[in-house]
Amino acid sequence: MNGVEAFLLGRALMKIGEQAMPQPESGPPGSVRSVVVVLGDVVAHPGTTVGEIAARTGLPQSQVSTAVARLEQAGSVDTEPDPADRRRRLIRQAAKPSARVAEVRATTIDDALTAALTGPDGTAPDPDTVREVTAALDLLARSLTPAVTAR
Repeated sequence: MNGVEAFLLGRALMKIGEQAMPQPESGPPGSVRSVVVVLGDVVAHPGTTVGEIAARTGLPQSQVSTAVARLEQAGSVDTEPDPADRRRRLIRQAAKPSARVAEVRATTIDDALTAALTGPDGTAPDPDTVREVTAALDLLARSLTPAVTAR
């Protein structure tokens, strides 16, 4: 596998993950990519600010602000005024997982993966292939954690 193939595989996996993600009951529907990226950064850097998240993730500050608002509304993060600069807010993961977090954690990619493996003619994938791909993804998830990719 070369770099381009790895990049394209990553994009395909992101699309499968997005399709598997349940849409929130309230708030705007749409891509969850920036919300997941922001939450991952908040978990790795508790007590962070919107500007710091934007700098680390490469997302525009406005997109980070929108994602933080969605996460706060869902009960996934808590914010508080920054004692060093009252105009800024410090963001951290909520102490208790919200119902939305529980819903997302309980949702598998099984249906989205099966759809991705379905042939162009609508032919269902072989169950053994689905099991093999699922096992490979489990191995990748255990081996390529966010800490690995941050190095």
